Amino acid sequence: MTTVLLTGFEPFGGDPSNPSGEAVHLVASRWSGPETLVTAVLPVTFGGGAAAMRELIAEHRPDVVVAAGLAGGRAAVGVERIAVNLVDARIPDNAGAQPVDAPSVAGAPPAAFATLPVKAITGALSAAGIPAELSHSAGTFVCNHVFFTAMDTAPAGVRAGFVHVPWSAEHAPSADAPTLPLHDIARALEITVRTSLDTGVDAAVPGGAIH
Repeated sequence: MTTVLLTGFEPFGGDPSNPSGEAVHLVASRWSGPETLVTAVLPVTFGGGAAAMRELIAEHRPDVVVAAGLAGGRAAVGVERIAVNLVDARIPDNAGAQPVDAPSVAGAPPAAFATLPVKAITGALSAAGIPAELSHSAGTFVCNHVFFTAMDTAPAGVRAGFVHVPWSAEHAPSADAPTLPLHDIARALEITVRTSLDTGVDAAVPGGAIH
């Protein structure tokens, strides 16, 4: 049986909610398979988030890993292409830790590429009417740390990657904040999972950036 691991995060940085975690719950509530879906909402802590990801991969041995997190201020779903082996926290995590210029995994390579079909996912989201972009930076906070940890932990042959989502329209921090309805965020995660399962070879289309 094919197993998918889908994770989101708890609220952080003063936000009352985190749409990545809420969307994961929504996906789980309406999942109909046929694959086995394992979901989890991770703590926004460098130690706890990474440890939880490692434990989930070790316990469930998923075939596909999709981690999601909040990128407040982005107007589109960001399909992340590169995880960097760097922690440089602009703000403390939810445990008060604020590491600076530290590796996510000591001794590991400086970066890792997502093994999800990132271009196909971006195209599928856009085709479904969901604003989407291929992103080349997942930041240097807990999201990127968990992303790099997943790439470092997942065995060869496992497809793994990360998706950043905007604030939800239901819990936006301000009236002018870029948002998506929570329903669309959950649908974006479902499309990400389904495209990862059904796409053998990623789309050969331009996806680079000039700056």
